[in-house]
Amino acid sequence: MLLAAGLGTRLRPLTDTIPKPLVPVASVPLIERIMRNAQAEGVKRFVANAHYRADQILAHFGGLIKISHEDELLGTGGGVKRALPMLVSDPFFVMNTDAFWADGADRPLAKMLARYESPHDIVILCIQPRRATGVSRSHDFCLDPSGLVTRDYGAPIIYGGVAVVGRAVFDDTPDGAFSFYDLMEKAMDDERLKGVVLDADWYHVGDPTSLAETERRLGSA
Repeated sequence: MLLAAGLGTRLRPLTDTIPKPLVPVASVPLIERIMRNAQAEGVKRFVANAHYRADQILAHFGGLIKISHEDELLGTGGGVKRALPMLVSDPFFVMNTDAFWADGADRPLAKMLARYESPHDIVILCIQPRRATGVSRSHDFCLDPSGLVTRDYGAPIIYGGVAVVGRAVFDDTPDGAFSFYDLMEKAMDDERLKGVVLDADWYHVGDPTSLAETERRLGSA
């Protein structure tokens, strides 16, 4: 599994001294929360891509995860491609470290793997907007009745920051920075972008306001 981390500029001043994945949410670092979601379904191997203060992430885990260090920012797609030699499985999960669901609330990863049928498929975690905390947009995509992700047909969903993807999807991609969304768009055009709906509340921590709201909701759950 690859854990994708951003700079966290919108979480300043918290990220002035620590990287975004280590920002605590109700005393638990973000990266540990998403790892717990994965570990609950049996995931054991983790690689984290990191640029800003990567040494702190490595020190925090004491060698329990591998670090794919980006000397320069490679974007959400380029960072995954850079880490491919460090990954064992194919397909594999990509999980953003700024979003998670409560421990024990759902086990969507197995369902996502079951939807993966072809080396050029991408399967994403879909969030019902009414169950999303920390996002202001109405939706990202739609999910049609057959489980295909579309631009405008089906139920509105928010991309939950988790995807199942195979190495073949990265063939013919540039060596350098590019967006994972580019790969999702291509898969959508090819009718290979599939979705699985999370049956749980979902929390995105992108700025101090969403952090405070997430902690409030977790405390009242």
